[in-house]
Amino acid sequence: MTRRERVLEAAATLFHERGFHGVGIDEIGKSAGTNGPAIYRDFKGKDELLAVLFEGAMNRVTVPTSPTFDDPFEELEFLIRHHATFVVENIPLVSIYAHEHRSLAEPWKSEFEKRMQRHGSRWRRTIGACYPEATRRDVAVAAHATIGQLHSVVFWPPSLLKGPDIVDRLTGMALHGIGSMAGLGADVAPKRTSA
Repeated sequence: MTRRERVLEAAATLFHERGFHGVGIDEIGKSAGTNGPAIYRDFKGKDELLAVLFEGAMNRVTVPTSPTFDDPFEELEFLIRHHATFVVENIPLVSIYAHEHRSLAEPWKSEFEKRMQRHGSRWRRTIGACYPEATRRDVAVAAHATIGQLHSVVFWPPSLLKGPDIVDRLTGMALHGIGSMAGLGADVAPKRTSA
C-alpha cells in the first residue's frame, strides 16, 4: 500500500470515528504511519483528503460503464442493487458523506455537486421510463427517497446489516416503494381524510 493510500485509509477511519472537524492532519499522519507534513506531498490538506474520498466513492457508485438494458425495470433494479451493494460494503464512507458533505470546500464542492446531479439524472430518467404516467415531481421524489432510504443504513444497528440477503432485501423494498408510483398521474392528488 502506498503512502497516499495509507493516508486516505487513515483519514476515512478518523473522519468516520470523530468527524471531519474533530481530526487534525498530524493525527491522520500518525495513524497512517507517517507525519503531518509528509501528507502535504500528496494532498493540499484535509479539504482535499475529503474531496478525494468523495470522488472515489462517486467513481464506484455511478457505474459509468454499466450494461445496456432494453427493459427500464431491469435498469432500475440494476441501479438500486448496485447502490445497495455499495452502501452495505462501504458503511464508513457513506457515513462520512451523510455527516460531512457540507464540509466539502471549493473547488471540489462544485465538481462533486455536478457529478451528483448527473447521477440523479440517470435515476430520474430510468424511473421516468418505468412510470411514464408519473409527474416529473413524483419521479424526482422517488429518486431522492430511494437513494435516501439506501443511505439510511448507516444509522441502523450493525446487527441488522448482517446476513447474506441484506442487499436483496434492500433492493426489494426499494423496488416495492417505487412501485407505489404505478397509476400516479398529473391529476392524482392525495386523498384527504375527514376530521
